[in-house]
Amino acid sequence: MATNNNIFIHNIYYMLTYAFQELKQNNYEKIYGENFDEILDLFAEILHKGIAYQLKQGLRKEYVSCHDSLATIRGKLDLNVTIKNRIKRLYKIGCNYDELSENNIYNQILKTTVLILLKSPDVKPERKELLRRLMLFFNNVDIIDIHSLEWNMQFGKNSKTYHMLLNVCNFIIGGLLMTTEKGSYLMRTFSDERMAKLYEKFILEYYKRHYPCLNPKAAQINWNIKKEKSTTDILPNMQSDTMLTLNDRTLIIDAKYYSKSMQYNFDKAKIHSINLYQIHSYVMNYDSEHTGKVDGMLLYAKTEEKIIPDGKMTFNDGNVIYFKSLDLNQEFPEIEKQLKCIIGEIGL
Repeated sequence: MATNNNIFIHNIYYMLTYAFQELKQNNYEKIYGENFDEILDLFAEILHKGIAYQLKQGLRKEYVSCHDSLATIRGKLDLNVTIKNRIKRLYKIGCNYDELSENNIYNQILKTTVLILLKSPDVKPERKELLRRLMLFFNNVDIIDIHSLEWNMQFGKNSKTYHMLLNVCNFIIGGLLMTTEKGSYLMRTFSDERMAKLYEKFILEYYKRHYPCLNPKAAQINWNIKKEKSTTDILPNMQSDTMLTLNDRTLIIDAKYYSKSMQYNFDKAKIHSINLYQIHSYVMNYDSEHTGKVDGMLLYAKTEEKIIPDGKMTFNDGNVIYFKSLDLNQEFPEIEKQLKCIIGEIGL
């Protein structure tokens, strides 16, 4: 089975289905039965099925401002343009009006992303042909400059398909290596940063779906300080990836995705110090009463290194920090067993 950064590509699809619930619906379920040698080919198929479904529902339209010279007045009169037309002996009225159009940021991102995929050698020719056919319905949609793109769109209840598709577009565009020449792009293997975000979201959404009794959430952790005696308000936020709680016990999981999960000092493998300081800070600040009932876990995506994170350290108050590695390079049911064992081993 093909892999990307040592992860089965089908497992990346599973991770996406947890991160974006819409992939569990409509016609996406057929994707798993297909073979993908490259992750971009997988993304191309997701966009093909998603855009095809959206075309049946109708492309999203928004009111856009239009300025034109018309035979009859429409909207507001543009006096300056009308006078200029008369001087040129053009008997048309300058008008400013709003019109429903599919040429909006949502569809522009879809079109731009598809055109990028069409240039990629990682997408199969037959997949490209399917995408080209869909683009015939986007003739009135502009291509957008991804260098200045801001991902601040709003989504309503009826925009679930768009929400998922644009998240996939964000994932694809975030994996672009942009050249200095404007408008020219080269594809690269997806960066650790992009995969790390997907990995984090997958862990959280997996426990949300299968273990709601543990109240899974990505909660902020307050600093255990006396605010009235503190003179600074510029402390960084402590944002957990996943927090699981059962009765009076809490486990804070910090998901880590690196090409190398260990750091080396004089050829000796060690946990990344910044990771350890981070999870230690989360645990000790959250356990403000020193109950010893708050534990932490650094959950690494397993690499091919000979030495991988595995073990635990117990503090004087009873708090435990675990080091675990999740092997994503196997069939998904085996990944589920690992996630189940993680919470079983610590007694949640």
